[in-house]
Amino acid sequence: MTTLEDRTAATPSSVTDEQTATGSTRTVGHGRLRSLRSPRHPRLWFEILLIALSYWLYSLVRNAVPEQKAAALRNADWIWSLEHAVGLAFEETFNQAVNSVTWLIVSMNYYYATLHFVVTIGVLIWLFRRHPGRYAASRLILFATTAVALLGYYLFPLAPPRLMNGGGFIDTVMVHQTWGSMASGNFKHMSNQYAAMPSMHIGWSLWCGLTVFALASAPWARILGLLYPTATLVVIVATANHFWLDAVGGMACLMFGYAVSYAWYGSLPHRLPKRVRPTGGRGRPRFPFRGRRAAVPVSSAAARAASPADPAPARPVPPGSA
Repeated sequence: MTTLEDRTAATPSSVTDEQTATGSTRTVGHGRLRSLRSPRHPRLWFEILLIALSYWLYSLVRNAVPEQKAAALRNADWIWSLEHAVGLAFEETFNQAVNSVTWLIVSMNYYYATLHFVVTIGVLIWLFRRHPGRYAASRLILFATTAVALLGYYLFPLAPPRLMNGGGFIDTVMVHQTWGSMASGNFKHMSNQYAAMPSMHIGWSLWCGLTVFALASAPWARILGLLYPTATLVVIVATANHFWLDAVGGMACLMFGYAVSYAWYGSLPHRLPKRVRPTGGRGRPRFPFRGRRAAVPVSSAAARAASPADPAPARPVPPGSA
């Protein structure tokens, strides 16, 4: 028969087991979160698929934003008036001056059309190969920057300077008949014409430049990293595709991207380890160390069940019985 004392003694054990199980669940949950937030070795097939899918969604959403022509032109007039008010409305003069040098403006048209993608993809490949431990954090900056830019396109439609009514701006792609901006010439119906704020040419180029400057070891590469976004700013203004204030919007989006990455990884990319150990499925090392086995926590009830019963006390041996 089970006495009341036996029942009372057994009760704390079940409560302890329950607390242990709850604690183990919380530990597993925190462990999984830490695993997700820890830098890991990128997988090539996953990254190609992710980048392709992300850019497709970005283009789809960007072009799905209604082309609010009237509002975009009003906003362009407002931006232009604001720049006049602060004494920095230099885009029109600069656009006309550079347009007079044919070889220079044609080169800028091709720069605007190609390097925006080529350099960004090149930096991603360089990170993947040389800095795999910093790749995911840097990629998150780029993705968050691009995502928040979509909000700007929706909330603040803006016509580029070359589409302003009654302005003296020159659409350099149309004038020189060069293959250039997706928003000019034969490609103008494939892209939203009024998504100039913020400038992702500046957002992406500045991401590339800062990444190379922070991680490259060669001095010439670090200098090129700083020159690239500077040259991009010159190009977007000279080709009348953006106001300089659009560049400020691109910088603000990039700051948001850095904040998101820092909040998730707890550090800036250049402070993370350069290389991490490749992992297999479920985050386990692909080549685990041998000779050690991880301790598996068991509940107190299971431990009591697995432990042998207490040995019976030895009986005293009467003298002379041996």
